[in-house]
Amino acid sequence: MAQEKKVVIQVSDWLRVYDNGSVDRTWVGPPEFTFLLQPVPSHEQFIEGVATRDVIIDKTSGHRVRIYLPERKPEDNKETKLPVILHFHGGGFCFCEADWYMYYYIYSRIARAANAIVVSVYLRQAPEHRLPAQIDDGFNALLWLRSVAQAESYEPWLNDHADLNRVFLIGDSSGGNIVHEVAARAGHADLGQFKLSGGILIEPGFVRETRSKSELEQPQSSFFNVDMADKLFSLSIPVGSNKDHPITCPMGSLAPPLDGLKLPLMLVFVGGLDVFQDTEMEYYEAMKKANQDVQLLTIPGVGHAFYLAADMDPRIAVPMASLVFGIVEFVKTN
Repeated sequence: MAQEKKVVIQVSDWLRVYDNGSVDRTWVGPPEFTFLLQPVPSHEQFIEGVATRDVIIDKTSGHRVRIYLPERKPEDNKETKLPVILHFHGGGFCFCEADWYMYYYIYSRIARAANAIVVSVYLRQAPEHRLPAQIDDGFNALLWLRSVAQAESYEPWLNDHADLNRVFLIGDSSGGNIVHEVAARAGHADLGQFKLSGGILIEPGFVRETRSKSELEQPQSSFFNVDMADKLFSLSIPVGSNKDHPITCPMGSLAPPLDGLKLPLMLVFVGGLDVFQDTEMEYYEAMKKANQDVQLLTIPGVGHAFYLAADMDPRIAVPMASLVFGIVEFVKTN
């Protein structure tokens, strides 16, 4: 008789780790949220002004990206090439997929509004693949863009439509951590003439081992809370490390000094009710003190990952518009 496997770690409604090492990422929370986690098939025809396609960028590993191509407007100069926004999704390094509806909704909107090509990276997930696997995936996607720019690789949508001299990084939650790490790697790598134009960190998952005031006081929910974050970090941070690890605390003493990094202009979004607000602000202030080129946009009245609720909650329509506007202006002016 087969022995029934037992749950050893449960992360809210998002995932369960069993005693045999297997992981179940089936959503078991309120069913009205299930559609947000459903994969959206790629479509190379334009739907509501955006076409998408999935591309394998490494045949050996099967590493993929999803490309969002905005439809040209009649008034557009067809000869003008479009900036590229390289996206790293959140999920505490442990869950979420680049093709989930929650990301399809927001990045289709950003591609249209910014008139930019979005390249969203499918990231490996912890605990099967602990950090720095996700950083490696993000940086390898950047190297693939460089290979396209240098005619070492070919991707028709990028070759025909992309301005690979204007590449921006963007990431939400733990994806914001990846933005910082990938930008730091790029600054010390020999990328030739290939340069980053900027990085956008949306409510990055920066923390310390000691709880901050905002972690203790800001509103919590089953969708996201500090207990959930602690479990995700315990599953993703390298074994033997804690939340003071450089990837989760780049402004801490264990991380490379910020003033020694060659970073592009960075834009940090902070939610007024985000549980990580204090450590996000600590990162921003540390970047300023290190004489890094950094900008801050605060969005009042919203918690962590508010933008992933798509159009479910009319109360986030205004903050969502502020987020998209801030991204669009950053891309247009840099």
